[in-house]
Amino acid sequence: MKVVGIVGSGRRGGNTELLTKIALDEIKKQGLDMELIRLAGLNIRVCDGCRSCVETGKCHIKDDFQGVFEKVKSADGLILASPVYYGAASPQMVSFISRFYSAPDNVLKRKVGGPIVVARRAGHNFTFAQLMFFFMIHEMIVPGSTYWNIAFGRNKRDVLKDKEGIRTIKNFAKNIAWTIKKTNK
Repeated sequence: MKVVGIVGSGRRGGNTELLTKIALDEIKKQGLDMELIRLAGLNIRVCDGCRSCVETGKCHIKDDFQGVFEKVKSADGLILASPVYYGAASPQMVSFISRFYSAPDNVLKRKVGGPIVVARRAGHNFTFAQLMFFFMIHEMIVPGSTYWNIAFGRNKRDVLKDKEGIRTIKNFAKNIAWTIKKTNK
C-alpha cells in the first residue's frame, strides 16, 4: 500500500514541501509506503483542450506528466499539496490536474487522499475547495481531520510555527493510512 504526495510549489524545500513531508512521514509511521514528487523542475504542460484523448485514449502532449501519472495510478492514495498563488492553486498544480482530463474514467475511483494548502495570509479556502473538487470529481475517498488541511507561512520554514496546522496535517495523514488499510482488506 502506497501514498504519493505531489508538491505543487515551484519552490523546492519550501513550506508546501515541508508539510507534505510531515504528512508522508506520518503515513510511513502507519506502515504504508510513500513517495514525494515535486512538480518544480518538471515539464508538465497544461491541457490544450484538443480532446484527441477522447478519441485515442492518450494525451498527445509529450512531457513529464505521463511518468508522474503512472505513479499516481499505481498508488492507493494521493495527496495534492499547493501553496496559494493569487487566491488559487499554483500554476504547476493547475497544469498537473488539468491533464487528468485525458485519464481513463475511474482511474482514481475509490483511491484515498486529499489536499494540503499553504497560505501566507488568505486564499486558502478557495484553493482548498479547488483541490477538493478534483478529488470529488474523480470519486476519491477524502478522510477528514481536526480542521481543514491548511497551514500558514510565508518564508521558508515559517509553516513549522503553525502548530495547529501541523497537528491537522498529521491527523489527516493518519486518517489516510487508516482508510487505505480498511479499504484494502
